[in-house]
Amino acid sequence: MCCNSIENRKETFGDPVAFNLDAVKGMKFFDPHVHMTSRTTDDYQAMADAGIVALIEPAFWLGQPRTGLDSFRDYYSSLIGWERFRSSQFGIKHYCTIGLNSREANNEALAEQVMELLPLFVYKEGVVGIGEIGFDDQTAAEEKYYRLQLELAKEAGLPVQIHTPHRDKKKGTQRSMDIAIEHGIDPAMVIIDHNNEETVKEVLDRGFWAAFTIYPFTKMGNERMVEVAKQYGPERIMVNSAADWGISDPLAVPKTAALMKMRGLSDADIELITYGNAITAFGQSGQIDTADFAAVKNIDQSEKFEGNTILRGGQQPRIDKSSIIIS
Repeated sequence: MCCNSIENRKETFGDPVAFNLDAVKGMKFFDPHVHMTSRTTDDYQAMADAGIVALIEPAFWLGQPRTGLDSFRDYYSSLIGWERFRSSQFGIKHYCTIGLNSREANNEALAEQVMELLPLFVYKEGVVGIGEIGFDDQTAAEEKYYRLQLELAKEAGLPVQIHTPHRDKKKGTQRSMDIAIEHGIDPAMVIIDHNNEETVKEVLDRGFWAAFTIYPFTKMGNERMVEVAKQYGPERIMVNSAADWGISDPLAVPKTAALMKMRGLSDADIELITYGNAITAFGQSGQIDTADFAAVKNIDQSEKFEGNTILRGGQQPRIDKSSIIIS
């Protein structure tokens, strides 16, 4: 069946006819893994309207390999600078995790330079962890830089956000956990991401946090996520959108919460999975204060960052999405 069929769309985000965010109106959400560098300001507006009050943007692979150290420097600077500012202009508190992603760890000459750069960023305000790091092709180079960054996390006292591989996921997930424990990392300080039904039980049984990426046509659909939540309960489980440069949905967290509500999960369980657990896990960084979620709502979109605003030519910050006319 074609990947764009209605049936597959139902599997990923529920029946498009029956779906309604009103089911969770008034609830607050925290998306702990969303690549806003890849999203538009309209996505920020939609996320704020849907109840997302805070997010974490992990450092990741941008789709094209970076060719020099300064490209990493500029990217990390944008995560603690411009992107944080852009998020605030829509009333969303922005945090990030900083790390050398597994894919680019295979360029060892450049990876060595990046490792020298990382300590200049991991202690910055708003950095709540080392991530996303781990395995992609599960090479020796990936393991080397994964281990080095685990040591950096220990030194900085920060949680670790682990990317589990798309291929041979169970083996890669087990290996990631084994190495973290070998380095003396408390599993409670480690968020294992991109889980599925094959990995979740062992992740939870070993005391790690289990994060699930609700991602169209791959990883984990939210129909399946509801069943996982029913089977394992809400403890140490969280959902995110990833929302990167591929086919993705920045509203995956509130949509999953709405489907959970429709399928009979309690408000308390939904709150933990889509808000509270992320705060507890990444709050171990000492960087997260929920009072800041309300403070950032005092929006002044005339503010500038490095002389730049999100507005152009005197435009107004809000648009009428119900109108077919764009004036």
